[in-house]
This record gives sequence, C-alpha cells and structure tokens, in this order.
Amino acid sequence: MAFWLLADLLILLASAATSVAGRPAAGCQTRCGDVDIPYPFGIGPNCSRGKAFEIACNPRNDSGELVPTLAAANSTIHVQSLSVAPIPEVKVMLPVAYQCYDSNNNITDWFNGAVDLNNNRVYRISDKRNMFVVLGCNTMAYTNNGNSSGKGPYAGLYYTGCVSYCNDSSSAQDGMCAGIGCCHVDISPGLSDNVVTFQSWYRYFQVNFNPCDYAFLVAKDEYNFQRSDLQKDLNRTKPVWLDWAIRDGGNSSASSSCPAPEVRKKMPAGYACVSDNSECVNSTNGPGYYCKCNKGYEGNPYLVGGCNDIDECARSDEYPCYGDCRNTVGDYDCKCRTGYQPRGGGPKIQECSQKFPLPAQLALGISLGFSFLIVAALFTLMMLQKRKINEYFKKNGGSILQKVDNIMIFSKDDLKKITKNNSHVIGQGGFGKVFKGTLEDNTIVAVKTSIEVNEARKEDFTNEVIIQSRMMHNNIIRLLGCCLEVDVPMLVYEFAANGSLQDILHGDANRSLPLTLDIRLDIAIESAEGLKYMHSSTNCTIRHGDVKPANILLTDKFVPKISDFGTSKLLTIDKDFTMFVVGSMGYIDPIFHKTGRLTQKSDVYSFGVVLLELISRKPTIYGENFSLIIEFQKAYDEVHSGRAMFDKEIAVEEDIFILEEIGKLAMECLKEKVEERPDMKEVAERLVMLRRARKHGQGSYNLSPRHHEEISIETTPTGFGADFSTNSSVTLSTTCTPERK
Repeated sequence: MAFWLLADLLILLASAATSVAGRPAAGCQTRCGDVDIPYPFGIGPNCSRGKAFEIACNPRNDSGELVPTLAAANSTIHVQSLSVAPIPEVKVMLPVAYQCYDSNNNITDWFNGAVDLNNNRVYRISDKRNMFVVLGCNTMAYTNNGNSSGKGPYAGLYYTGCVSYCNDSSSAQDGMCAGIGCCHVDISPGLSDNVVTFQSWYRYFQVNFNPCDYAFLVAKDEYNFQRSDLQKDLNRTKPVWLDWAIRDGGNSSASSSCPAPEVRKKMPAGYACVSDNSECVNSTNGPGYYCKCNKGYEGNPYLVGGCNDIDECARSDEYPCYGDCRNTVGDYDCKCRTGYQPRGGGPKIQECSQKFPLPAQLALGISLGFSFLIVAALFTLMMLQKRKINEYFKKNGGSILQKVDNIMIFSKDDLKKITKNNSHVIGQGGFGKVFKGTLEDNTIVAVKTSIEVNEARKEDFTNEVIIQSRMMHNNIIRLLGCCLEVDVPMLVYEFAANGSLQDILHGDANRSLPLTLDIRLDIAIESAEGLKYMHSSTNCTIRHGDVKPANILLTDKFVPKISDFGTSKLLTIDKDFTMFVVGSMGYIDPIFHKTGRLTQKSDVYSFGVVLLELISRKPTIYGENFSLIIEFQKAYDEVHSGRAMFDKEIAVEEDIFILEEIGKLAMECLKEKVEERPDMKEVAERLVMLRRARKHGQGSYNLSPRHHEEISIETTPTGFGADFSTNSSVTLSTTCTPERK
C-alpha cells in the first residue's frame, strides 16, 4: 500500500511541474477576461501543447481588464474567442493596412498590415468565414500567399484583391460595398498573413475626404461600410476568424496529416487525439489535422478522458424519441410504448401507432368497401388521360406530321425512356430545360421544349418542323423527331458532345480549351457554310435571327452545328419583317432595331460579331464594360490594326496577316449600310481563301474587292446600347418558294 501511495504522489508532483500530451500541468489558468482557454491552448509554462498554442493574459493599458493575446505572434494580437469543438477556430483582432497621401500625391504614412501570427505554422486565415475589403478612391489593393518556387512570372501562388474608385465625396454610400469607395472579395485557402500591397492613381483631388487608402481582412458578417470609414484613422483593427490545426510535421502535408488507423490505436508520440472516444480529421485549410469527439460524445478530444457520453434522452430537441427513451454509451434506444407499434422510419422519426385497434378494424372494412370505387375511379382517370394525350397530339399537328417520312414521332412514354425520366439536364433553352437522351440504337440526342401550339399556330408549327427535318447539311443541327402527346411539343435533335462555342470560348476554366488558329478557322468556315445553306441552298429562304456562339454547337471533333432556330422562333410565312425583338444583346443588327425588318444581312451582322469573338476570345462586353465591337473599330481607327485585340494564344507573328484579314472581314459584316455588307456566300469563300493563304503563303491572295476599303461601323447607342434581354423572343424567318429541281 505504501508503494502505491508513493507512486501516486510522484505522478501528482510531476503533473504539477510539466505538461504531457493531453494533460496540462496542475493549476493552469483556464480563463482570461471573458474568454475561455481550453487545452491545447493554455496560459503560462507547461499549460499548453507547446509554444504555438500558448496564450498571454495581460491587463489592457491601465484599466486592469485582462485581455488574451497570441503569445507566439510578433505583435499584440487580441483573442476574442477560442474553440476546439465542433470546429477548431480562433477569433482575433488584426490591424488594418493603410497608405496615406498629401495633395501632391506623395505618400505620407504607410503600413502593410504584416502581423506574422504564424511563427509556428498553427494558424491559417479562414477562407470560408472572412473576406478582403479595400476602402479608398481610385485605388487597388491585394494580398497574396504561397510560394510559386519560380514556376511562372509571379512569386505567390494566389493573389486576391479588388479595385475601388470615387468621383467625389458624395459618391460612396453607407452600406454599399460594390466598388464605389469600398469593394470586397473572397479569399483563397492557405492564407497565413495580413500583408497588403497598394496601387493608387489620381489621388491629389481626394485628400480632403479620403486622405488614406485602407485594406483589411474581416469576418464576413461583421463589417458594414460607412462613408465615414474613408476618413483618416490609422489605429483600426478588425475581427478575423483563424482556422487552426495540429501541424507537428512542419511543412510536409504527409507528416502533418492523420496517422493511419492502425497507427492511431498505438497512440504514437505527439498524437493529439488522446481521448478514447475521439477521432482524427484532416485539415481543409493547409496541412495538419484536428480532433473531434465521436458521434454520441462531447467534450475536449485533446484531453485524456475529455470526450464524454451524451445523454440523448435529456436532449429531446436534438435527439427526438416518440416513445420510451433509454440512454446507451455513445447512442440511445427508442422503443414504442406498450400497445403501440412503430411505423415509417420508427419511433425516432415519427409517433407510433396503436396495434390494430377496433376503430382501425372498422376502418379497414370500410376501406375494402370503397376499393371497388377506387379502382373504378383510377380506370376513369386513365381514360381521361388517354383522351387528353390524343387531344394534345391532334392540337400539335400530329395527323400531318405522322405522314412525313423523315420525322420520327415519339410517344410520351418513349420520351421518358429516352431521357430516363428527364434525369440528365444539359442546358437551358429559350422555353425550358434541355435533356440528354439515348435512342434504342444508342444514338445520343438532345431533347428540348418547343413553343406552345394553338389552332392559329398549328400550320406554322408543322411547316417549320417539316422544313427543319429537310435541312440536310453537316453544319446545321439535325431535327430527328418530336413528341406531340404533351401540352407543349418536345423536339429531338442530334447531340453535340462539346457543348456550345460560347462555353468553349468564354466558359469556366473546366470548359475553356486551347484552340489553335486552324480549329478556329474551321469553325468559322463551316458555320458560315451552314448559314449560307440556310440563306440560299434550300427551297426556302431562311433567316436565323439569333446567330451567336451560344447557338453554334460543337461535336466531339469540333465540327460546328448551327442551332436554336425553327419552331420555337416562328415568323409568319411570306413576311420579311417582325416587330418582335430578335436576337440577343451584342449581336442585334442596328438596322433591324430601327426598322423591325429581319433580312439575311442581319445574320451577316451577327456572324461578324462571332468572328471577332473567335480571334479575340473576348465576349461582346468584357472588362469594365468594354464593347468588343467598339474597341475593335477603335483599334483599326487608331493604328489600322487589330493586333492589340487578338487572343494571345494564336497571335503569333506568322499568323498576324490571317488574323488581320479575319478582323477586316468581320468589320465589313458589321457595316451600318446593309448593302455594303457581304453575303454569307462571300463570307464563306473569303474564309476558305484565308485558310488556303495560311497553307501556301499569306501575302499571295487578293482576298476581296473590299480588301482595301476604309472600314467603319456605327457606334451610337442605337446600335449597341438598347435594352434587349438575352431571353427575349427570337424569330426564325422563312420565305418558301417552289422546290428547286
């Protein structure tokens, strides 16, 4: 007995003098001011998990109020809260970076915000809970993190910032942080410092109401811009959330992550998750890991015995039980009371029901009596549904279209099978979603909604379906069939695996693909061939009316297919104009906007915009509201060359001639005077000549009688600034003549 008492005494003395994993020294302070300090954090020697987690607790100035700070930081960083569960985070106050100026635009004060809070690699600034804010007029500020190790032109891996400007002292508005006086942006993960870089211009006239620029990290829900924030105040701090993790392995993510399960069981030296009922979770913000209690337990997983069983029965709001509840280790049992039985998901989900009581028996008998009535009602509903399907079929012109040889007529059930009950959405058309489907012969198709058909539209609808089905050209999306047994007809088209040219040129990084000049020329030529066919190679004169990259689909081999025309965009047969809005903003022919007349030259105008996008890889409106058309014209007016606008990916010296000629051709398509625009046949021929010129020598072809004409387009608001919606009504215009022999 004396031996064991001596051993216990030695252990007690040792724990009072030093800290081991999961056991801070005895007598450690667990609170500073109004902030709890849970382990692995601690105040004083042997009270925390090493220097990185040590918290200093000192009075604030002369008030005597105790304030916790990060002991390992190189400056005073106040701590507002510490948390180990359910997620590891620390809320601190970080200083605001600033740069001040005098009326001569000279810098008078400067601080880049550096705090170096991460000497021991424990903390990362939370990218989920913080944002980066810039205050000022005509200023840009950014922060960066990571080291590119010389791989690329930039020293850092990530750069995050924004631009703010003002015209005068009244420009900025309280509560508005969208670029005037204030801007904000999300940050990237892995950020470990507060360092800011400023760039400003035209500061001399703003020093009275905005003498300094400011930039800072701040919790997303704890900053509301006020115009008074632009005044001079160089001692600001802002609340910032920090993620923390166990990073004993240094910079090596492999050695700082959770050990393998078999290794964890042996509790390796330095392993932080020491509670029996805890688990290890890899950090999502930098290398390292953190600990949490297992399901059914709560507490501090960094302490031996720190995770304790939850009494779920005492917390009915969190752990419901519609019966008798009994707590178990790590869980709870919930059973129906005597005389009741579970239903549905069981008593943890919903109340139990009585075990077939007398009222239930009577109800069963009555329900059996009504079974026949229910069956009869279902049969009646089925007949009504069949009648409605027949009515839809007749309303949508089924009696006419079913006699057309090259159109497949699908039933409603066929369509459900083809699209697997509309399970795979691949886009949004003008009248509804577009679905991917597969025919019985494994042909992949796209299924989209057409316009709603009534008695007045039936003839137009059927004529347009027939016309589309007969347009056989490699560069026009083919209509395979339709379903007429629904209220609004569904059309089935061939499938283009690479999506639209819009996605390829201007989509996100996952869809943006490298495009050689050869591929772009092929897309331009074949798209022009498709439009030429529509304009002159069929027995009907067809005006597309909405030529744009979004309506040029690409196969897996980048073969372009003109799409999005026909029954969903009808124009009355034998008329050459419409008063409906046609096309999408940025592609609309200014002449159509003035006259309401849709011609083939309207398609030529829109195709000219597509050519500019192909060689510049810029959308019609880019940057700070720059117009692609206006900027191209400005380039030709000022330096007689579009070189500055060409996509850097293809703007190599040996191809500049070809790019210049494509740009000039596009400018001709965009001319204000309709009669000065080429037709699609000439456009296609000149593009083919450019492809030949590229293969055989760029200067050997006189490409067009217009080749040396001065190029000028109308740049008035009438041509480019009208308020047209991209979802506005778009029409296909057709004028049919007797079929050519």
